[in-house]
Order: sequence, then C-alpha cells, then structure tokens
Amino acid sequence: MRKLFDNVEEEESRIDITPMLDVVFILLIFFIVTATFIKEAGIEVNRPDAATAEVQEKANILIAITANDDVWINRRKVDIRQVRPNIERLHAENPQGTVVIQADSDSRNEMLVKVMDASRSAGVYNIAIAANN
Repeated sequence: MRKLFDNVEEEESRIDITPMLDVVFILLIFFIVTATFIKEAGIEVNRPDAATAEVQEKANILIAITANDDVWINRRKVDIRQVRPNIERLHAENPQGTVVIQADSDSRNEMLVKVMDASRSAGVYNIAIAANN
C-alpha cells in the first residue's frame, strides 16, 4: 500500500513546463515578426541641414557618400562603377522602394551626381537626398 502512495506523490510533485515553453516561443515569434528593422548605409555622415526636409517612408536603398567621396551601400564600401549593379539588385528585391542618398556635407557634388546617374540608369527614378531638419 505504501508503494502505491509513493507513485501518486511522485506524479503530483512534477511540474509540466511544456505550456509555458509554448507561450514563450509564441511570444518570441510574435516579437520577431513585428519588429521593425532599421536599414543603414553602413557609415555615419554629416548631413547638411534643410528646412524643408521630409521623412521617406519606403526608403529601402540607402547609399552613403563620405567626406572623402567614398560610396557605401549595405555596410560595404563600393566602387562608383559598382553602384549601378548594386542598385539594380536591391531594386529587384523591393521594386516599390526609393533610393536615399546620404551625402556628407563635405563631399563633392560630382560624386552625388554620379550616384544619382547610376540610380537612374538602374531604372530607379524616385531618389531622395537625406538632410537634417
């Protein structure tokens, strides 16, 4: 008789954590799906100030131009001749997006024009230049 009660007490003392793990995994999946990921060009630039600056909602192709006229796309330094193929590839991934160029205030206009031309030759005509408010 004693052995029968020992088995019952043993079963009652166990805690089933399976439902708790299910809830934790569901919450994890929820936070991953609803998280907003911020895209960055890969380098910090000193953008010029502009009184009429507007926020771009669908900016998915971010290009940064440093003060030394280096071009950065997706945290990679890119040669100016490779800007067009990169924009074509990124635009194919998200055709509704726009190109946002973050040009440093000390960069040359010539490099900005080259990047804009590369964007237009890649078929993207919705181009914005980033500035501070």
